[in-house]
Amino acid sequence: MAIKVVVFDLGGVVFDWNPEYVYKELIPDDEERRWFLTHVCKMDWVIQQDGGQTIADGTAALVAEFPEHEKLIRTFYERWHHMLRGTLDDGIALFERLEAAKVPLFSLTNWSAETFPYALENYPFLNRFRDIVVSGRVKLVKPDPAIFAEMMKRIRAHFPNIRPEELVFIDDNKKNAEAATALGWHGIHHTSAAVTERRLEALGVEF
Repeated sequence: MAIKVVVFDLGGVVFDWNPEYVYKELIPDDEERRWFLTHVCKMDWVIQQDGGQTIADGTAALVAEFPEHEKLIRTFYERWHHMLRGTLDDGIALFERLEAAKVPLFSLTNWSAETFPYALENYPFLNRFRDIVVSGRVKLVKPDPAIFAEMMKRIRAHFPNIRPEELVFIDDNKKNAEAATALGWHGIHHTSAAVTERRLEALGVEF
C-alpha cells in the first residue's frame, strides 16, 4: 500500500537540542556532568514537563529533592534556549525534499508547551507542517499509544480514509519508532538522514 503521509519527530531529526551545550560550561568535569544529567536533570524529569507539568512545578519538585543543586536545576529551563543550537542540515534537507515532492508532512513531538512557542517564533519552517501534535499541549507523551491516536485524529482531519499502513513516522528514539510500528505505522528509527532516506525509498516514497 502506498505511503500517503510522513510524520516527523523534531528533536534529533530536524533540531539539534542537547543539554550538554549548557552544562559543559557549568560542569566541566565529564563524569560529574554525566552524573548530574543522569540522576538530577535526567530525561525522565524533562519528559514530565513535556507531558504537561509546568516548568515551575517541575523545577520546584526537583529542587526539593536535590536542594544542593538548586542553581544548576533552575538553570535548565532558564537557559533552555541555549540547548537548542539550531536545525540539523541533513534533517531539514530531507524535510524539504519530501515537501518539494508534495508528500503531506505532519509532526509529533515530545516538547514542553511552555518552550515550544520559542521554536515556532524562531524557526518559521515549522509552520509548513500541516499540523503538529505537541506533547505538552495534549498532556500525552510518546511512546504512549494515546498520543499516536491524537496524531491519527489530526491526520484524518485532512485525509479521512487514511490507514495506519499508509503512514511513516520518523523518530530518533527507537522506542517511539517501535511504538508506531506496533500500531501498524511504518516506524523508522532515525540514526542518520541517509539511512532514513533509504528506508523511505524502500517503502516506495518518491522524492
